[in-house]
Amino acid sequence: MPSILVLALVLLTALMPAVQAASHHQASPSFHITHLSDTVSLLQGRGGNLAVSHGPDGVLLVDSDFADMSAALASAITSLEAGPVRYLLNTHWHGDHTGGNAALTPLPAIIAHHNVRARVSTVQQRPSRGSVIEPLPTAGWPVVTFDENLSVHFNNEEIRLRHLPGGHTDGDAIVIFSGSNVVHLGDLFFSGRFPFIDLDSGGSVEGYIDNIESLLNQLPADVTIIPGHGPLSTLDDLKTYHRMLTSTADWARQKRATGATLQQAIATGLTDEWNGWGDGFINEESWITTLYRGLPMTAPTTP
Repeated sequence: MPSILVLALVLLTALMPAVQAASHHQASPSFHITHLSDTVSLLQGRGGNLAVSHGPDGVLLVDSDFADMSAALASAITSLEAGPVRYLLNTHWHGDHTGGNAALTPLPAIIAHHNVRARVSTVQQRPSRGSVIEPLPTAGWPVVTFDENLSVHFNNEEIRLRHLPGGHTDGDAIVIFSGSNVVHLGDLFFSGRFPFIDLDSGGSVEGYIDNIESLLNQLPADVTIIPGHGPLSTLDDLKTYHRMLTSTADWARQKRATGATLQQAIATGLTDEWNGWGDGFINEESWITTLYRGLPMTAPTTP
C-alpha cells in the first residue's frame, strides 16, 4: 500500500505543471480567431462576437467586447499583422460590445447609430433588471453617427452598416461585408439560444421578429453569419431561429388567452423542441418573462 501511495504522489507531482498551465490558460483572457475570407475574421472572447477586416488599408473592428478583455483584444489584433485599428463599428450600446471602446490605442474613429452615442454617453436606467449603467469614458463615444445606412470602403470592399429599428435595442445595426459575403448581425441573433431583448432600451419582441424575417428575405443563401452570441452560422440557422421566435411568441399569446399567469406559464414551460435553448445568458424562464412583458397578446392583424 505505501508503494501505491508513493507512486500516486509521484504521478501527481509530475502532472502538476500541466494542471497549473491549463488553469492559467483558462483564467487568462484570450480570443479565438477564425478566418472567414482573405480579409475578414471572427474573434470570439468573453462578450459578444467580434468581426475584423484586416488588409492593405489596416484594421476595421466590429465591437470591442468587455473592457477587461482589452489587452487580449490588442494581442489578437497584433497577431493579424495589419496595423492598428482605424475604424471601430458598434452594433449597439451594451457593454459586452462597447466596453473596450476607449481602450484601443491609438484610438480609432468609432462609428454607430446615433442612439448608441446617446446611450453610451449618459446614465442608463434598467428598471427591469434593477441596475444603472454609467456612461463610457468620453473616448469611447462614437464620433460618426448615422440614421439608416452608412458605408465604409475599406480593404477592397464596401462595408455597409444598416439600422434595423426596435429589435434588440433602439440602436441596432448590422454590418455587411459585401465582397466577402459575411454579415455580422449583432444581438439580433443569438445562435441556438433564446435572445435578450432589451425592453428598457427601445427593444421590441415584435420588432425583433420582424427584423429577422426581413433579413431572411434579403440575405443570400450562402451567406456566412456572425451572430452577436453563439457559433458561426448559416441562413438555415437563422431560419431555425426565426421559427423559434414565432412559435414561442404564439405559445405565449395562447397561454395568455387561456388566462394563464406568467408564473403558470413558466411552470408549464415551453415545448420540448426548444430544450437546450435556455443554456445561454437567457434561460427559459427569462425568455417567457420577456414574451409576457413585451408582446401584445393578440396576434397582429393583416391589413
